Amino acid sequence: MRSIWKGAITFGLVNVPVKLYSATEDHDVSLHQVHDEDGGRIRYQRVCEIDGEVVEYQHIVKAYDDGDRTVILTKDDIASLPEEKSREIEVVEFVPSDQVDPIMFEKSYYLEPDSSSPKAYALLRKTLETTDRTAIVQFALRQKTRLGALRVVDDVLVLQGLLWADEIREANFPALDETTRVSSRELDMAMSLVDQFSSDFEPEKFTDEYQEQLRTLIEAKLDQGDSVDTDETFGRVGDEDEGGEVLDLMEALRRSVDKSRGAKGGEKSAPAKKAPAKSATAKKAPAKATTAKKPAAAKSASSGSSPAKKPAARKSSKAS
Repeated sequence: MRSIWKGAITFGLVNVPVKLYSATEDHDVSLHQVHDEDGGRIRYQRVCEIDGEVVEYQHIVKAYDDGDRTVILTKDDIASLPEEKSREIEVVEFVPSDQVDPIMFEKSYYLEPDSSSPKAYALLRKTLETTDRTAIVQFALRQKTRLGALRVVDDVLVLQGLLWADEIREANFPALDETTRVSSRELDMAMSLVDQFSSDFEPEKFTDEYQEQLRTLIEAKLDQGDSVDTDETFGRVGDEDEGGEVLDLMEALRRSVDKSRGAKGGEKSAPAKKAPAKSATAKKAPAKATTAKKPAAAKSASSGSSPAKKPAARKSSKAS
């Protein structure tokens, strides 16, 4: 990995030199736009609307337009801002970790100690672990002043960018104000469904199926060209969509619970079905099957065929 920023974490008079690394990366297949008729690459050019000339990137600056006037901000203007010059990740406060709402989280960064003696780094890491606190910090990165949460993940200090409070939109939906009654039976069924799906979160067991299917499609088209059969490629048979059926809430919950039990306990439920056959009460179930077979047995008995042995077996069982 290549560091994208160097600076220092500061809290009080303690200074922790660090390097900043992006902790995440995009795994999406890289696609570009082409002309559908000839496959020619579509490229976008930066054209000045006044003279119609293509402008090189180094001659492009930023500007603010208030509707009447335009203020041009050069790269030197931006770089002159005090916060932009700052190379510090300033700890503002330490808060309980559960008070940071995940809705505020943005991009994550790893922090590597950047000094010959990483003791200050280790001290801050140990302090956060022991107190179970998250450090709220402020820093400047890529021409933006940012709010962040500093926490420990697997012995590494992680800086999590946070949205500002005014960037979080309020969920103002009229439907939320309506009084809705949830019955105890519905709640019990829903809790049963939650219990069926309960597990420990393991990110490794989840895959981006869309990207996998996209790669499969690309490979199929590379091999077969545009004549590729997508249904055959993805193993689809007929119309597998079961949508359109309107279910009662309780019925939907019941089916969900049954489906989850079948999926999770498939191997355990098979022996459970065989077990009742050995019990005394379960002998009534096979009786239906025997009565269903009686006509066939009667025919075979009248014709003198070998199945006549079955009644003999019944006589011996009665005698015993």
